[in-house]
Amino acid sequence: MNGIEIVDLTPENISEYGVCGYKDVKKHLELRRKIDWFKEYYPKGLRIKVLVSEKGGYQGMLEYIPGKYAHRPVDAEGYMFIHCIFVGFKKEFKGKGYASSLIDECLKEAKNEGMDGVAVVTRKGSFMANKDIFVKKGFISVDNAKPDFELLALKFNEDASDPQFKSMEQQLENYRNGLFIMRSVQCPYTEKNVNDILRSARNEFGIDATLLDLEDSNAVQDSPCAFGTFCIIYNGEIISHHPISNTRFMNIITKKIRA
Repeated sequence: MNGIEIVDLTPENISEYGVCGYKDVKKHLELRRKIDWFKEYYPKGLRIKVLVSEKGGYQGMLEYIPGKYAHRPVDAEGYMFIHCIFVGFKKEFKGKGYASSLIDECLKEAKNEGMDGVAVVTRKGSFMANKDIFVKKGFISVDNAKPDFELLALKFNEDASDPQFKSMEQQLENYRNGLFIMRSVQCPYTEKNVNDILRSARNEFGIDATLLDLEDSNAVQDSPCAFGTFCIIYNGEIISHHPISNTRFMNIITKKIRA
């Protein structure tokens, strides 16, 4: 790739490159927490590959981990599991095949590790990759979850069991009364806006929300939301499946209270 390099992040160099657009360790708490999390899971097989341009700098990333430690509510042991992929902070880097090259790196490593295949959760919209790029690679849909999440897999071992979503309806029963915000440091965007949402819930609506920090992969896999690393639940209903702004939260909760 002309002028583009794929760099493997390590505990030694992650502070130099940053993650997901966050680069200032002193300024961004979410980056410091992400780095600590990365260092914890790196020995367990977590890998982050970043796309670096000579002219444009950091322009993309791919994060994956053995399915045993997946930070989604999935049963994917034996598979490599892709958490997230993104390319193109600048438009000129989109549509050039860089995302495909990143996925190829993951597929190669999974095969070298003797894994059964590679799995990923997809969804249209924000914070999650669309399935199209994976379908082009030969991934197929093996499971789905409400409202519109799909679990895709590319199997190397046809005799292996398909990965699948864990039961989330049963988990949701534990959050029938009140407002709950769940988050994991796996996604650095789960830090932003949460304090504002907690204050708005209390000051504008008289609701004392419960903030639940999901400390490890087991806790995330027990999440009632297919996104796993972030969720807002109000009286047993998921009102946001991914991080949102405080303004968006206030619009949603206002409608729920008036309903």
